[in-house]
Amino acid sequence: MSRFEIIAFDADDTLWHNERFYVEAQNRFASLLSQYHNPEWVNERLYQTETRNIRHFGYGIKAFALSMIETAVELTEGRINGKDIQTLIDLAREMLGADVQLLDHVAATLPQLARDHRLMVITKGDLLDQETKIERSGLGKYFHSIEVVSHKTADSYAHILKKHSISANNLLMVGNSIRSDILPILELGGSAVYIPYETTWLHEAAEVPSNEQSGFYQLENMGQLTELLKQIEL
Repeated sequence: MSRFEIIAFDADDTLWHNERFYVEAQNRFASLLSQYHNPEWVNERLYQTETRNIRHFGYGIKAFALSMIETAVELTEGRINGKDIQTLIDLAREMLGADVQLLDHVAATLPQLARDHRLMVITKGDLLDQETKIERSGLGKYFHSIEVVSHKTADSYAHILKKHSISANNLLMVGNSIRSDILPILELGGSAVYIPYETTWLHEAAEVPSNEQSGFYQLENMGQLTELLKQIEL
């Protein structure tokens, strides 16, 4: 009998690559504005705009595109032309249509886990974008439920737990963000597995809990998850 009633997974940068597309887009954005400002300043201002706009637009590519356009208008003092604005819109559309690239070991690990556990996705961002990526990933068949939320906080997780009649100590959350995937679950008394991604958006940065923290585990990749479960479910 499994200790965990549900194993939940973050989506972006836990199941498939995501942040690398943003990094590439930011580089192209900085290049577009290079005639006005140096890349470091462009990226800093874009981050400031994104952070300011989270409460208005939330997370995801569409919100990112709006922040790019707003930053471009501000940094060029309104001189950016329609052709360049169209370039930014096309860049966002390109990101939305990019192939879903699964992280190493995900395709092999999820079918193994699904044989003995109920799996769930808990992710944040744009609903349509996330639903589309799950469908295109080919992973949807392994999940009993999919929750897309605006923000990942202890309250939002508590709402999901109540909705599915799950107690926190019966949930194991797997994700790449300490701030969004790990700390809120530990606060509720659940367990969480941190699998770092190759790069992390500054907004998601947070201090990694101590290895002595109850319910906290850290792995190098998804392929180690099945063995970890064998150890902690004894």
